[in-house]
Amino acid sequence: MNFEELGPVETMWEGKYVKVSRRGTWEYAGRANDIRAVVILAEIDGKVILVDQPRVPLQRRCLELPAGLIGDEDPNATVESTAIKELEEEAGYTADRVEVLGDFYASPGMLSESFTLVRVHGVRKIGEGGGTEHEDIRVHLVPRAEIRDFIVKSRAEGLGIDVKLLLFLNG
Repeated sequence: MNFEELGPVETMWEGKYVKVSRRGTWEYAGRANDIRAVVILAEIDGKVILVDQPRVPLQRRCLELPAGLIGDEDPNATVESTAIKELEEEAGYTADRVEVLGDFYASPGMLSESFTLVRVHGVRKIGEGGGTEHEDIRVHLVPRAEIRDFIVKSRAEGLGIDVKLLLFLNG
């Protein structure tokens, strides 16, 4: 496909966090101001750090990897600094080193949103987590071998399951 033949990108609507665009006949949504996300794969003592929190679009809690927006509060934020900040804030853990695994798109047929997946090393507990005063985050330490069952149990309890947890369903 020659994207230039579709014409320019037209902003149909833009709010504080979301922008809806059209190019040719394609309509899609993305984050306003080109804000991106970082998703954190963190393990400690053979256990993966997962969180669940209320997600308004789903109208229920969602099981996820810790994550956050890069540059939404600090325009000088980096993938690495945001990963550490969000891991500390959401889960109560920190890390010595951040390894960037790459950029990914969760639903490229309708969303332009991307995220950078990182793995953190040297993970250690520093607090309780739970997020900011505006969040209600629950932290779960799940042995890698038990993640599939934990996802099944969480789904049965009514939680939404973030697509990124597909990482753990192989094998």
